[in-house]
Amino acid sequence: MRTRVLVTAGAVFAGIFAFAEAAHWRSSRKRLGDHDVARGRRPWSDPRSSPGTGTLTAKDSDQIIVVLGYGNRGERPNGINRFRARAGLRSIDPMARSALLIFCGGAVTGRTSEAAILDRFAREELGLTGRSLVEDQSTTTWENIANAIPLIDRELTPFTTISIVSNSHHAEKARDHLWQMRPDLARRLVPGGDYRFGEHPLMKAVAAIRGLIALAALDRENAKRARES
Repeated sequence: MRTRVLVTAGAVFAGIFAFAEAAHWRSSRKRLGDHDVARGRRPWSDPRSSPGTGTLTAKDSDQIIVVLGYGNRGERPNGINRFRARAGLRSIDPMARSALLIFCGGAVTGRTSEAAILDRFAREELGLTGRSLVEDQSTTTWENIANAIPLIDRELTPFTTISIVSNSHHAEKARDHLWQMRPDLARRLVPGGDYRFGEHPLMKAVAAIRGLIALAALDRENAKRARES
């Protein structure tokens, strides 16, 4: 009897693990742009390139990595913000020509902005030495993207790729917002480093359920907006 219970519990856990992994992996690959650096497709707006000519490889790209903050009451980053900062740093391709991190998030639940907490943690504890910018006014995901766009525009080159880093489903929602606001920038979207197989399995299971519900609601809102337009 005990063996049967253990086998059943193991099967349930394995099923939940597989569901969460699949949900996060799929979400990390959705609502991206039409570019794949690894395959070396043509840059979007390089005046030196004509259709069908020119390639963009990792060593040619200028990365912009937008890291979305999470509500943080104290001065120390909570677990979710520590994860997002690490995911932002591991999104940096060492082969890229340049990399810029944009940390986003205002002081939503504490006195210090999420962006400042993320930036400080990335530099003081994770060893970030490269360029970063802080967007410290936003209070929603929509504002995260809207306020990051002017910073992106200022740094844009014909070879810029854009990654949005959070948990997989939240990042997908943010990519959807960028598609709504600036399709020209959304075409440059490539995956960030927020998905890793087997990482934080319990958190992934909870996040998958909440994230899928939120994305379903977002899709309904988009469909309603499309019908009304």
